Amino acid sequence: MSELQIGLLTIGIVVVVGVYGYGFWQQRSYRNRYGTTFGGQREDALYQSAPAAEVAGVLIEEEVAVLEYNETHRALADDEMYHLLDAATDYVVEITPGNPQSSDVLAPLWAQRFDFGKNVNACGLNVATGHWERLIPESHPAYSAFKIGLQLADRSGAVSEVRLTEFHDILREVANQIQAEIVLPSLSETLQRANELDEFCAGVDQMIGLNILAGSDRLLFGSEIAKVAERHGLLLQADGTFHLLGAHGRTLFTLSSMDGALFQHHTLTQTRVQGLTLLLDVPRVEQPAQRFDEMAALAGELAKELRAALVDDHRVALGEVAIAHIREQVAVLEQRMLEGKIVPGSAQALRLFA
Repeated sequence: MSELQIGLLTIGIVVVVGVYGYGFWQQRSYRNRYGTTFGGQREDALYQSAPAAEVAGVLIEEEVAVLEYNETHRALADDEMYHLLDAATDYVVEITPGNPQSSDVLAPLWAQRFDFGKNVNACGLNVATGHWERLIPESHPAYSAFKIGLQLADRSGAVSEVRLTEFHDILREVANQIQAEIVLPSLSETLQRANELDEFCAGVDQMIGLNILAGSDRLLFGSEIAKVAERHGLLLQADGTFHLLGAHGRTLFTLSSMDGALFQHHTLTQTRVQGLTLLLDVPRVEQPAQRFDEMAALAGELAKELRAALVDDHRVALGEVAIAHIREQVAVLEQRMLEGKIVPGSAQALRLFA
């Protein structure tokens, strides 16, 4: 091999080594710069068990499920237990199994929980946390005791003997299957209590309305009503009425048409009514007498801005004396509820007056 050939070969080797070395240096620099962001082992793209987006979706769904589960299964305070399960308003059955059980043992109840015509609530004593939790069919922790209640009355009336007996028999069979201790209150005494509760609720179940009436020669336009209502915080809801919501997102008052016509967003400009009714559902609001004062003030403002008159159900003008008399009636209803140990606007009242 001549000196020229040797020289050319040497130059070639140097160039190849240089190119390789430069590529290695670039790769190392790239890894040093981005390794913390994209580091870690990777599967071959063709052999991944699931696309990255799909995996991310699963993780998000699992996180949401955990959040919902935790909210449902958080420990209940004593007052929350009282509102869910109270011997005065519910037929409460206690089941204590010999060994901890999941809510699956209540499967016969879950299958028929909508057949009793009244609310069914269940709580379990979590073995791991030592706290009572509200139960749903998907509750999986182990529980050392259960309390299950059937509401005795609501606005549709008292629970029937047939439904109460079915509820009683289902839970007795559940207890027998898992060889658990069970406390079943007397059916006859419970039915009597249900009727008494229904009678009491009927006596305080009042809705108070203040009417806003336009003059005989004109009508109120839906768009005008919506503008004035929204200015005072009343928002049109899916039921066709305007609602004023309280701090907890619950309805304080509703504003509807006197003739029962429903308001809809897309027809407000074509809707015309002679009058409106501002309505207070007494048992379902906290401090009803105070709420009535607020409603009366609001009714006066709405009537003024709509150039209408404040009237009663007989379309007689409402003055200060008449409004004060209505307030006294509301205060009496509020006091009767408190004496009956049902606080207006409480979770218990919302269940009973639904």
